[in-house]
Amino acid sequence: MSTPEDGMTTFLRVEDLHAGYGGAKVLHGVSFSVERGSVCAILGPNGAGKTTLLRALCGMVKVRGSLVLDGDEVAGRTPDSMARLGVAHVPEGRGTFGPLTVAENLRLGAYPRRDRAGVEADLRRVYDYFPILRDKQHDPAGGLSGGQQQMLAIGRALMLRPRMLLLDEPSLGLSPLVTQELFGIVRTINEEEHTTVIVVEQNAHLALSVAHQAHVLETGRIVLSGTAAQIRADEQVTRSYLGYRVQS
Repeated sequence: MSTPEDGMTTFLRVEDLHAGYGGAKVLHGVSFSVERGSVCAILGPNGAGKTTLLRALCGMVKVRGSLVLDGDEVAGRTPDSMARLGVAHVPEGRGTFGPLTVAENLRLGAYPRRDRAGVEADLRRVYDYFPILRDKQHDPAGGLSGGQQQMLAIGRALMLRPRMLLLDEPSLGLSPLVTQELFGIVRTINEEEHTTVIVVEQNAHLALSVAHQAHVLETGRIVLSGTAAQIRADEQVTRSYLGYRVQS
């Protein structure tokens, strides 16, 4: 996948977005858009503001500027409100609840929903994506391996039946084999469920292999936008802005 399908429309539009923590400003007038049903990679060096951007999109930090989701202005909404709008966030570090079982963690992801039959169907769907979670559904989440906890975190987000899935460094601390498996599932989720996905990822080569479009952040500003193919092809730009070579 290198470009969105013809006829896609804008699902998320971000304009002049500012965000930070207390007096520390992290995002400085960020503007970009994400097409409906696409995978969008957010790339950039450490400290560029990628995590803060995802937190801004799900209501975790105060923002100034415009966030238009599927035609509605949502800037200033709380995380709970954003979840009810179908925005699911998988934070860096996974954030699973260790003492609870795998099944209990998954059901927590569906807390805003009232369609019991749909929740049960989605639980089966998550187990189909991640069979190891079915095998360990009665085990405490804290006993899972790092890769299994990342699967659980993504599975819990899917229980919301999200319209937009935000993934923050999903490969962090995982083996290359597990990372490839996870990104393959992200691709499948996007293709089968038509879920819009925004992924922050240090492994630019891997992120661009599943993305339709990409935006590069540097010191809180978008410095480059394009299709994944365009970003991959521009080695001089990726060396300058990312600090490493994006493999072909």
